[in-house]
Amino acid sequence: MRFSGRNFLHLSTDTLASICIGFFVLAGSQASAQTSRTIKLVVPFAAGGGADILARIVGEQMGRAQGMTVIVENRPGAGTVIGTEAVARAEPDGSILLIGGNSFVINPNLRKVNYDPLASFEPVCLLSRQPNGIAVNSTSTYRTVADLINAARANPDKLTMGFNGPATSQHIGFEMFRRVAKVNMIPVPFAGAAPAVNSLMGGHVTSLFVSYAAATAQVQANKLRMLAVASRERIETLPELPTITEAGFGEVDEESWFGVVAPAKTSPERLSQLATLFSAALKAPEVKSKLAAQELYPVGTCGAEFGAYLRKQSNEYGRIIREANIKGE
Repeated sequence: MRFSGRNFLHLSTDTLASICIGFFVLAGSQASAQTSRTIKLVVPFAAGGGADILARIVGEQMGRAQGMTVIVENRPGAGTVIGTEAVARAEPDGSILLIGGNSFVINPNLRKVNYDPLASFEPVCLLSRQPNGIAVNSTSTYRTVADLINAARANPDKLTMGFNGPATSQHIGFEMFRRVAKVNMIPVPFAGAAPAVNSLMGGHVTSLFVSYAAATAQVQANKLRMLAVASRERIETLPELPTITEAGFGEVDEESWFGVVAPAKTSPERLSQLATLFSAALKAPEVKSKLAAQELYPVGTCGAEFGAYLRKQSNEYGRIIREANIKGE
C-alpha cells in the first residue's frame, strides 16, 4: 500500500496509532536482535592474563559457531574494581558481561566497593578453574608436602612461604594451608606470580603457594618441584601429584577460577540463552585444547548452581579474611 501526503492526513487516529506502534515494534525487535548478536566481555584484568586469554578463546568460538560478534574489552584498575563496577552499571540486556575471578568476591570483603557480587549481578556460568599448588626449589630437600610440614612444625616461624598477594586466591590458600596443617610459616607476599617464582628459584623463600600455570615452565624444566595440589582433584597434566587432602593434612580446596556474570535484572530468558552459548563454546574440542595449554580447565556450571558457588566463596573468603586479618593494598 502506498500513501500520498493527502491520503496520510485522512487516516483515522486508530489507524495512525497502529502504524506507529508497528514501526516501534519493528525497530525494537531489530535492536533486540542486534543486541543479542553482539556481546561485550569486560575483563577487569590487564591483557595477556588468564582471564583475557579465556575470554578471547571462548569469544572466538562463539563467533565461529554462532555467527556472533564478541568484543573483549580490558578494563583493569583498582584490583579489578573499575571494570566490575562499570558492568554493574550497564544496561541489563545481556550485551555487556563481566569475566570475573576470585577477586570478584574477595574485594567486597576487603574494602568498600560500589557493587555487591551477589546482588548487583546475575550468575551466568563458571567457565574454568586453574589449580594452585605448593612448590619448592628443585634443589630443596623437601620431597613431599609431609616433609615441608614436619620441618615447619619442628621450626616454628622459621620457614617461609611466598605467594602472589596480598588478598589473592594464593594468599587465602596459604592461610587455609597454614590452618589445616597446623604450622607457623612466615608469609611473604609478592607483587605478582612471576617475581614470586623468581624468588623461589633464587632460593630466597622456602616454598610457594602458587598457581600451577605460573610455575609450569619451571616445573617442566626441573627448576621447581611441586609437592602437592591445593584442590580436591589432581592436576590432569601431573596425575602423580597428590592433593594436600590425600597427603593426610586436611582439606585445602582453593583454586583460581573465572566465570561470567551479567548485570542484575537481566531477564531469565536472556540468562538462559547466554548460559547455552557459553556452555556450548566450552565443550568445543578446540577450546578445550587451547585452554589446556594454559592449564585452564573448563567447568561449565551455570545459573543457580554457579550462584550458589559464588555465595559459598564469598562467605568462606570473608571468614578467612577476618580470622587472618588480611588487608588489601
